[in-house]
Amino acid sequence: MTEAPQVLPDDVYNRELVSRIHPPDWANPEPAACYNLVVIGAGTAGLVTAAGAAGLGAKVALVERDLLGGDCLNVGCVPSKALIRAARASAEVRDANDYGVAVPPGARVDFPAAMERMRRLRAGISPNDSAQRFRGLGVDVFFGQARFTGPDSVEVGGRILRFARAVIATGARAARPDVPGLAEAGYLTNETVFSLTELPRRLAVIGAGPIGCELAQAFARFGSAVSLVGNRPQVMPREDRDAAALVETALRHDGIDLLLTARVLRADKQGPDTVLHLERDGQARELRADTVLVGVGRAPNVEGLNLEAAGVEYDAKQGVKVDDRLRTSNRRIFAAGDVCSRYKFTHAADAMARLAIQNALFFPTGRVSALIIPWCTYTDPEVAHVGLSEEEAKKQGIDVRTFVQELAHVDRAILDGEGHGFVKVHVRAGTDKIVGATIVARHAGEMISTVTLAMTAGLGLGALAKTIFPYPTQAEAIKRVADAYNRTRLTPFVKRLFEKWLAWRR
Repeated sequence: MTEAPQVLPDDVYNRELVSRIHPPDWANPEPAACYNLVVIGAGTAGLVTAAGAAGLGAKVALVERDLLGGDCLNVGCVPSKALIRAARASAEVRDANDYGVAVPPGARVDFPAAMERMRRLRAGISPNDSAQRFRGLGVDVFFGQARFTGPDSVEVGGRILRFARAVIATGARAARPDVPGLAEAGYLTNETVFSLTELPRRLAVIGAGPIGCELAQAFARFGSAVSLVGNRPQVMPREDRDAAALVETALRHDGIDLLLTARVLRADKQGPDTVLHLERDGQARELRADTVLVGVGRAPNVEGLNLEAAGVEYDAKQGVKVDDRLRTSNRRIFAAGDVCSRYKFTHAADAMARLAIQNALFFPTGRVSALIIPWCTYTDPEVAHVGLSEEEAKKQGIDVRTFVQELAHVDRAILDGEGHGFVKVHVRAGTDKIVGATIVARHAGEMISTVTLAMTAGLGLGALAKTIFPYPTQAEAIKRVADAYNRTRLTPFVKRLFEKWLAWRR
């Protein structure tokens, strides 16, 4: 029997959560003589791998040292989106007058209630990732730290698991910033912020990437005085500049103090305040906060696995080294998800897990490079992206033509009061082949899948122009981009031919 981790606060919903994803009374089973597949790590990649392989008839062991569900269920997608939705409701009340709805004075956010809602919903989703469910699928679930003892064996809690194949899916954790004094002063990450029960009065967020922007906006909408510190000239540096500019405007509208091109030199505690000492544009500045939240990226979980014993090459920053078929330097062992990928998204981990099943148990023909992986940052508006940006295309020597439709000219977006956004699609010059797209809209994450499907199926903008989109929808902007491409095909020469043909038909 293993000791279950404590999830704070200790309330009925978190106890329900733990009872499913690390049951306190769980006893590890007796290992089989040999497993077709041992999966180490039970986040998205590990769970999908284990369930998929077991469904095909493989004898599977799943090992987790902490909580089934990994980051996504416990400290990532699920709790953050519950919080973001509550924050959006707050903003809708704030802006209700714009829609002719009079809100009585005194409306406020009940932060403890919003957090309780998050915990209740998370516990309600947890059966999908529960130990009981996976045992019912025929998977041997082991809790404890996995350590390789050789090229074909793993030790967990004193038991040896032998395998024909293994998949490392240990994921990643919040990266720790190298800021003198910050650890002593104390800070939160995405792994601890969802344990809050009281709203911070002043919140300093270090890191203006997706995690930092999402949570900064949510807490600002709840009523915190938020300062967002980034070391680059724009928020979300990986994104299209125009998209980042719209998000920056939205963050400022929500009252966030943006401190871009700033470096955090050190931190200290002065009474109840945490003081961040910054350098910005050559000037020193102090930033005082009650709470500091850090969102500066992810670090792969490779420690404690004794990968050397298995002959698996890895890097402390980049993670487990794999080839295009997810094979490690040990041909018996594969890896999937955040521990080996630069695409640290739940849906990317899911897709890689499916490749890992195919390549580990059958024929290693599936390639990561063939995957077309979209992503979305869930600020308001959202920013969704797939494929190459215009800059990336140029770096690869690909000549592109870009088509843009502003939402300010799309009827549904106008009616919704959500005209601050666009659909931008890049095609290979001289063709309708889509090489990438960015969408900025309130529900951009829902819209990007149309473009992703087209790219996956090898369909160009011409095919999207033939597709009927319901009116009025914001997704109609995609159709308009496709129509704009079609108009470029009507060259002066072709137009003259049409004119002659139509004149002859009269």
